[in-house]
Amino acid sequence: MSKTRETKHAPGQLIDKTESWQVVSHEVLAKAHIVALSQDVVYSPSGEAMVREMISHPGAVAIMALDEQGRIAVVHQYRHAVRMRLVEPPAGLLDVAGESALAAAQRELAEEAGLAADDWRVLVDFATSPGISDEVLRVYLARGLRSVPRPAGFEAHGEEVDMGLEWLPLSDAVDGVRAGLYHNVTFCMGSQALALALAEGAIDKLRPGDAPWPMRQRVLDAKQARSGGMVRDAAASGV
Repeated sequence: MSKTRETKHAPGQLIDKTESWQVVSHEVLAKAHIVALSQDVVYSPSGEAMVREMISHPGAVAIMALDEQGRIAVVHQYRHAVRMRLVEPPAGLLDVAGESALAAAQRELAEEAGLAADDWRVLVDFATSPGISDEVLRVYLARGLRSVPRPAGFEAHGEEVDMGLEWLPLSDAVDGVRAGLYHNVTFCMGSQALALALAEGAIDKLRPGDAPWPMRQRVLDAKQARSGGMVRDAAASGV
């Protein structure tokens, strides 16, 4: 039976930290349009050799757009992998070269919801499934909403054609998450984080929309190291 390592930390010091174990081999098994599947052989600090499969993903942003009536803008989008139509916030991939995370979020909000916002805050950053994927996602809070035309040249395709736009009371979203009615991780994380920030009066304590995104830069650095060099990424800078 393995022993659980118990370490005492000062208050506020038990946080996520950067750590990288030795990789002795890296093999790309398959590449697709959005993701790639690779296999690494990694040495643990104890010297154990481990084989780990990983899905490489470009990362994404999502927006909790909150109106003055306490409602959030949501879409109802078909997701083929789970064979369901899920309630989700406007969101999209970080797949435009040179585009910052904030600019990507602003573009996605205009494309999917026909909205712009005067006030942008970072609500939560997270890794969607770090045991198997390097996908990281930033959820924004957008307020001071107004209607705008879809960006020039934008055309809906695939699942986006009929996903629509609805306004859902935040209180209903929170209750629905607890009742197991909603399953999109971004929606669940974003609605709960927003409700908590409002309940604690902590909206003004949220990071600004252009706050740096260190975790994304670490992910990009690891990808570039595997391909032979380091680069800086506009989305990781936040601006």
